[in-house]
Amino acid sequence: MRQRGNTLRLTAVSALVVLALTGFSAGRGHGGSSGDGGGGGCSSSSQNHDSSSGSGGGSHRDHDDDDDDDYDGTGGSGGDAGSTPPPLRDAVVNLLTCASEKTGYATVEVTNRNTVTGTFTVTVAFEDDDGTRLVSRIQDVTVLAGETATARVHVGEGTYVTRVAGCDPDPYAPAAL
Repeated sequence: MRQRGNTLRLTAVSALVVLALTGFSAGRGHGGSSGDGGGGGCSSSSQNHDSSSGSGGGSHRDHDDDDDDDYDGTGGSGGDAGSTPPPLRDAVVNLLTCASEKTGYATVEVTNRNTVTGTFTVTVAFEDDDGTRLVSRIQDVTVLAGETATARVHVGEGTYVTRVAGCDPDPYAPAAL
């Protein structure tokens, strides 16, 4: 009877050694388990074989899934079609000519500092002789990537155009919504 117990014990130890050597262990599943610590599976190169993980339960991480949702900044995405590009940087606005009674609009230069085409909202304040703001107007301007476009921002109808003595554009134009 004693010999049978030793044989069983030797068989159990041998089975555990074989399982340990082949990488088959609880909590390190390669199949459906991903981080919940349950289930067993086969060894793979993506497993963390570091025994200093603390709890002993281990975890599984799919390294091939790490970059699926990252935007690569070159106009495409690393995976899902639903990835959104980073927001556009504001365009730079420079005044070329101010409005007059004759023209009725200010002419501005809009520079797109992005690597993609964008539409930007330009704001120009029209002022009287004292520098008091009469009215502010906005104009959406589409500018190709890395290019500069010229746009006209109209004062509008009414008495404002006869009183305009100065133009003050916002120096930056945010991306239009």
